[in-house]
Formats: sequence, structure tokens, C-alpha cells
Amino acid sequence: MTVADVHRAILAVWRIEQPRLITSLARMLRDVPLAEELTQEALLAALEQWPTTGVPEKTGAWLMTTARRRALDHLRRGPMLERKHEMLALDLEEQQQAMPDWDSALDDDIGDEMLRLIFTACHPLLSREARAALALRMICGLTTEEIARAFLQPEATIAQRLVRAKRTLSESGLGYETPRGEELSQRLASVLEVVYLIFNEGYTAARGEHWLRPQLCDEALRMGRVLTSIAPHEPEAHGLLALMELNASRTAARTDVAGEPILLLEQNRVLWDQFQIRRGMQALGRVRELGGADGFYALQAAIIACHAEAPTAAQTDWSRISELYAELAALARSPIIELNRAVAIGMAEGPQAALVIVDGLAHEPALKTYHLLGSVRGDLLQKLGRFEEARAAFEAAAKLAGNRREQDLLRRRAAEPPT
Repeated sequence: MTVADVHRAILAVWRIEQPRLITSLARMLRDVPLAEELTQEALLAALEQWPTTGVPEKTGAWLMTTARRRALDHLRRGPMLERKHEMLALDLEEQQQAMPDWDSALDDDIGDEMLRLIFTACHPLLSREARAALALRMICGLTTEEIARAFLQPEATIAQRLVRAKRTLSESGLGYETPRGEELSQRLASVLEVVYLIFNEGYTAARGEHWLRPQLCDEALRMGRVLTSIAPHEPEAHGLLALMELNASRTAARTDVAGEPILLLEQNRVLWDQFQIRRGMQALGRVRELGGADGFYALQAAIIACHAEAPTAAQTDWSRISELYAELAALARSPIIELNRAVAIGMAEGPQAALVIVDGLAHEPALKTYHLLGSVRGDLLQKLGRFEEARAAFEAAAKLAGNRREQDLLRRRAAEPPT
């Protein structure tokens, strides 16, 4: 195995293990930014040592052991330790001796500790944007560039938010805990947003070799189910769960055996998970019982429900979908929502009607580097028989796409002969 192969293996393991490491250390140290810093040090140690020593059999255990040792070193570093640090160091030493099975320890830590970490990152002292960015950085392990793409904002802006958020958490001594009552309600909207963004990154990865990151989807679904039990009367919690369940029901049909994307209209609906669709529809029914059918997540879930209820792609109620997108656009001004509405209008009324909307979005600053704008435009131009313009749009979109599978798909579409 070459050094480059080892580095790729390390980064693949890191994507999976980073949240577990941070949640475990944050629980012990009561300092989220410090926990992230120590996990980064464990990654650097792996990058330095594994090319020489080889990839260990239990990679997660190795990283956890290394991170905990760094935590002990940090707590011992000062000449005058506070009593709290002494107790933490003693506790860590006892755990090192009492729990040699690090795989079991990791499994224990991943439970509600993940959600607790998100609640910590979503403290009201932080701005709404900073809360989501910080949680995505720590929970998903997304790079600053990937977070910037998720928010359609400059990378420098996101980097500044992350620095300020970490400083605020460190300096304020915020508790690492799941809040209750009024405090929970204050943070819930931000927590829902983070879980939503985690699911989206798993559903369609912004970067990398794979189009899907199933572990993130599964983790977001797990947290969504926990949130509905924590806040059973919050319609948006049920709306988000409905949205994720219904979207996740299509997972088996979204890629071929080689991992290449299959677009919605071309998917084999026999592969859609009917049990998961029923769970999603039940959650959506609960939203309606609670009077929250016009919520941000509920409206999106209703849109996906239209697809789930259609026996075939041709029987999809695109007029209803375009109406739901109009309601969503009135609730939350977003060029991405408007782009999705254009797709629905294109299916309901024809590509020319949709192209007018898409061309009107061309100068939106947030969509300047958004590859799906070019992808949608290319599809509409192709349907209109404007093949050269479609080819150029698909090629431009491929250059902007960060995910290799999406790049390949867009290049294939650019190369399609006129029909």
C-alpha cells in the first residue's frame, strides 16, 4: 500500500470516526472546541504514523486511544492545575485502565451523545448561521469549503463564523448537555436545521467519490426519531422526520450497481422501501394533527409524498408539487426553492415556462457556483431541442460540481447525441 493509499484510507476512516471521537472527548472534558482540537491531533498522528506502521486493525480504537492520551497530556500541561482538571485527568486514567475494549466504548458514546453535542453547538449565544456551521464541521466532518457550498456562501465567511463560534464556546464555559423545557424550545429550530443538513449531505454528498453517504442519512434519521420523542408536540420535528423517511425510502433505487446516480424519473419504483414510506406518511399525518402542515419541513415532506404516492413517474401530480413549492417559496425566500419550483413547472406546464424562471435566477449571487442551476438549465434546453446550448450548460455544471459521480453524470449528459 502506497503512502497515498494509506492517506486515503485514513481520511475514509476519519469521516466515520470523527463525530464519535468529538462526542466522547466533549463529554469528558466539557469543552467542545478543545475536543475537536484533540481529534484533529489524533488525525495528524495517524497521518504521520500509519504510512510507516501500517493501518491498524481497529482504526477507531487507535484514534480514540490517541485522542484520550492527548487529552491527558493537555490537562497535565500547566504547572498549576485546577482541581477540576485533576479530577478529569484521574477519571481519564481510570477509564484507560477500566475500558480496554475501545470498540465497545465507541458504541456507547455514539447514542444520544451525538445529539447532545448538536444541542451544545446550537446554543442561543451563537448566531443561527454559526450554530449550523459549527455542528456540520464537528458532526459531519465537513470541510469549510463543503459547508460554504451547503450555505451558498464564500468560504472565508464560513471560516470566520467557525472561529468566532469556537471562541464563544470556549470563553463562555457553556454546558455540554441536552437542555430541557424552554431552553430546549429555544434551540430546537437550529437543531432541526443541523439534522436536516446532515441528512442532505448524506443523501447527496457535496464532494468525494461516492454520491451517497448512507451513514450520515442513518444517523440523521436516528436523531430525528429521538427528537420527536423529546419534543412530541412540535410539528416541525415530525415534519423533518417525515421528509427524511420519505427521501430515504428511495435509497436502493438511486444508484446502479457501480454507484452511478439514477435520476428520479428513471428509478425503479419497485425498489422503493414501502415500509419506510408508510413511516414517513405516518409522521406527516402527525404533523397535520398538530396543525403544522404549512411548516418548512412539512411542505417539503408533502412534496416528496406526491412522488411516493405516484405508481409511476408519468402519474406524478406535478401541478400539486409546483403549488407546494410556491407555498414553500412564500415561507422561506430561497433561490434553490425557486429552482426546484421551476423543475416542477417544467414538468406540469412545459420546459419553456420553466426556462423563463431559471434564466431569471442566473444572476442570483448565491447560485453563482451552484452546479444544479446549470444542470436544470441544460435539461430544459435539451427538451426544447437547443442541443448545443444544453451541452454547454451541462459542461459548465460539471466543472462546478464537487462530487465525482455528479461530474461524470453531467459530462455524460453533455455528450448525449441529439434526439
